[in-house]
Amino acid sequence: MDVAGLKVFLAVAEERGFSKAAARLFRTQSAVSQAVRKLEDEIKADLFDRTTHDVRLTEAGQTLLAHARRVLAVTEEAERAVRELRDLQHGRVVIGANEAGLEVLLPLIGRFREKNPGVEFEVRRLPSRLLGAEVLAVALDFGVVAFVPAEEGLRTVVLASDELVVLVHPSHPFARRERVTMEEFGRETVIAHGDRSPARERVLRTYAERGVELNIKVSLPSLDAVKRAVERRMGVALLPRRTALSEIESGRLAATTLPELRRPRDLRLVYRAAGNFGPAAHGFLDMVKGARAQNPAT
Repeated sequence: MDVAGLKVFLAVAEERGFSKAAARLFRTQSAVSQAVRKLEDEIKADLFDRTTHDVRLTEAGQTLLAHARRVLAVTEEAERAVRELRDLQHGRVVIGANEAGLEVLLPLIGRFREKNPGVEFEVRRLPSRLLGAEVLAVALDFGVVAFVPAEEGLRTVVLASDELVVLVHPSHPFARRERVTMEEFGRETVIAHGDRSPARERVLRTYAERGVELNIKVSLPSLDAVKRAVERRMGVALLPRRTALSEIESGRLAATTLPELRRPRDLRLVYRAAGNFGPAAHGFLDMVKGARAQNPAT
């Protein structure tokens, strides 16, 4: 019993005639009659009493009528829901990012939702080393990382460029310097993010290879906490510049470079090469790619 057959049956029942139903459906009367006959063959019962001048429902037809209306109502609701998903009136996008990734991700989400306010976004805070596997496992639609993932089956699009800078209180002597050395930074009280990210591991490895001491005295659970600690003159920090743009612009923090650890990097949106995600995620990815094409130097 297919939906098309039920639609024909309902039209005949409501119009009380095959010719009127055919006109309503823009089909020939023969096609309507054949569709009803096929439905009757499937349920093995006559649906209409054809011995009278007016087309009347049999008892089986009356029983089917109520069910047909419910089935068609549910079908129309399902079709409408899928259509709304396709038109981005609804939908959900799940993205994994660490705190550094959020700084570049939030403006993109805001821009997308300006045109598609019905789409929901869930951003999960995860260590960057786990994001590639989570995207491949379809636990996430996208991930934001600062490296090219090693996992096969993933692709990336560059969102923005960033670099590590030394953050200090504006009264600190480093605030008046364009650059500092590894030795100078290492002798300061260093405040670090507690997450053992690939960036932190590279910094520690570089100090170990150079045989220079790194005086990490405070580890905090978030980038925001690290910045607040530097504002309180508790020490200095080495963080991505984009994570402190507002503090630098407002003068609450000052930034200088450490050339040996500057490490310019690209922040990337990671996605599955197979592209097996919903319309909302497809739309978001298309917007990101389009924005990158228009502003390749961002």
